[in-house]
Amino acid sequence: MPKQVLGPRRTNPLIWLAAIICAAIAVVVIVAGIVVFVGYVTIKPKVPQVSVSQAQLDTVYFDQSSLLTVQITIVIRAENDNARARASFYDTSFALAFRGQKIAYLVAEPFDVAANTTKEFNYVSQSTPIPLSPERADAVGSAMKEGVMSFELVGTTRTRWRVGLIGSVKFWLHLNCHLRLPVNATTIYPRCSSRSK
Repeated sequence: MPKQVLGPRRTNPLIWLAAIICAAIAVVVIVAGIVVFVGYVTIKPKVPQVSVSQAQLDTVYFDQSSLLTVQITIVIRAENDNARARASFYDTSFALAFRGQKIAYLVAEPFDVAANTTKEFNYVSQSTPIPLSPERADAVGSAMKEGVMSFELVGTTRTRWRVGLIGSVKFWLHLNCHLRLPVNATTIYPRCSSRSK
């Protein structure tokens, strides 16, 4: 019986179509990766930040009925170190506290910071008379003798900026500062920022 000679097998056209589609997707992914990498290296994006640039205890009044009234000036700086991207800050809210007791809220409406610039906000916070517990009253008495009072400034802001072709990037910035303010109205320049450590 004669042997049947088979010709070369032909590949189904659907398999060729699937191979071409997969190759095209792979090329698009590689090109997109190269574009993102080159964009990142070119733009060198940096996370904007907020910091306390200066603080001052303007006045402090503490009477024998354990009522404390203070006026504090705090300058908060929003920084955008990106050379080519404007940053937007929103939902900005900070709480100023004395020994855990809130005495003022520092808030700001949404604002923009141009590329490679800073914007400063000068907050002058005057508290209403704060009734103190005996422990807190003793702490204020000791602080007055030492000449330094401690306050906490805690809060957050959100930031958004556009990074070239990559798109919009959003971050939460958290600020947690311990401020030791002289009672003689001396301005201090704390090193306190939302910068990642």
